[in-house]
Amino acid sequence: MSEKKIKTIKALKTRLKKTLSICSKALFKLGVDGIVSFEEGTAEADISNNLFGLIRDGLLSSYPWSFATAQKRLPRLSENPLADYKYAYLLPNDYLRMISAGSGTRGLGLEYRIQKNMLHTNAEEVVITYIFRPKEEDFPPFFCDVLTTKLASEFCLPLTEDNAKANILIKRAEEEIKNARLIDSQQATPKKFEDFTLVEVR
Repeated sequence: MSEKKIKTIKALKTRLKKTLSICSKALFKLGVDGIVSFEEGTAEADISNNLFGLIRDGLLSSYPWSFATAQKRLPRLSENPLADYKYAYLLPNDYLRMISAGSGTRGLGLEYRIQKNMLHTNAEEVVITYIFRPKEEDFPPFFCDVLTTKLASEFCLPLTEDNAKANILIKRAEEEIKNARLIDSQQATPKKFEDFTLVEVR
């Protein structure tokens, strides 16, 4: 077995271990047993396996988290769009949601549309700013906490049929998401107000 393949297997095992850990913490919040595998045949494992990816991607896509935001120059495809735009570009494999698109040294200001796994535009060069799917082991602690509570709120009804507990967890997840966004917003220089029209009038 090649060294590259061994590293890939190790990386997949590390990612799976982190995923199982997050799911188990969510299950513990419900007062049920955690899991050691998605294939163990329990209701906890089946629900975790079916819902984890959807909830993770939904939470990642809901906000431009600094740890899940990247810029990339897109490769142009040989086949052009049928109408409206001149060129088609292939979106990254880890793409979740577009933030902006630009050309040259700018990451915004471009007119475009997203269709399937492609970006259509008239520009001869495209740079996008987008939300991607990080590895679970790269999630910062504040996001892991939010994801755990969000998972618990979604796991609650199928596993416990307890509406009251589910509602409490939903509200708690909403509060944790607000706090997490506040923490994440401090990862960059605050934006300055550029429109001083009202100040100038006064």
